[in-house]
Amino acid sequence: MLIKTLPVGQLETNCYIVTDENTLSCVVIDPGDESNTILDYIEDNRLQCKAILLTHGHYDHVGAVDAVAEETGAPVYMSRLDDYRTRCEPHFPYTLPENGRELLDGASIDTDGLHFVVIATPGHTPGGMSFRCEDALFTGDTLFKGSCGRVDLPGGDMEEMLRSLRRLCSLEGDYEVYPGHMDPSTLERERMFNYYCREAMKR
Repeated sequence: MLIKTLPVGQLETNCYIVTDENTLSCVVIDPGDESNTILDYIEDNRLQCKAILLTHGHYDHVGAVDAVAEETGAPVYMSRLDDYRTRCEPHFPYTLPENGRELLDGASIDTDGLHFVVIATPGHTPGGMSFRCEDALFTGDTLFKGSCGRVDLPGGDMEEMLRSLRRLCSLEGDYEVYPGHMDPSTLERERMFNYYCREAMKR
C-alpha cells in the first residue's frame, strides 16, 4: 500500500491518495481543493480511482469532490449527518449525489486490494468518520498530532470528541495516523503525549 499526501487549498487540507501497488487501484480521501493537482497525480501514475471517502463535510475537505468524481467516475462516500440537506448550514456545503453512498459505523469498503473499515468519530462534526486500512488510520479533523479538532463550530461537541478519541486510542496495537491537517503521527505517540487523548482515556 502506497500513501501519497497532497496538501491542498488555503488551509492545506491533507488529501490522501491510497494505492494498491499491485492493481494500481486507488482511493482518494478528502479532496478538499485543487482538483487538477489530484487528477494529475492519478493520471501521471496511471491509477484507477475506485472510491472517494470523506472524513466529514466541511468545505475545506469537499471542495474538489465533484470534479474528481466526475473525471474518475468513482462513487463518493460520506455520512449523511454532514450532508447539507441534513445540516442546512453553510459550514456543511456538500450534498451527496444520487449515486453517493452513506458511510455507516463499522462498514467495510473494499476496492481491488484495499480494505477500509469505517469508524464513526463525531465531535468535530456530527458525521465525522475515520478510516482504518492495514496499519494506517485516517482521522480527518478528529485526531491531530498533539491535539484534536475544533469543537466550537456548528455541530461540534467536546463530549463527543472525547468519546471518539477514546475509541481511537482503544484500538489494539499501533497505527500510523494520517490527520486532516499538518503532520502524521502514530497512535501510540498520541496515547502517550496528546493531552486530549490522555483525558479521553481516563473516562
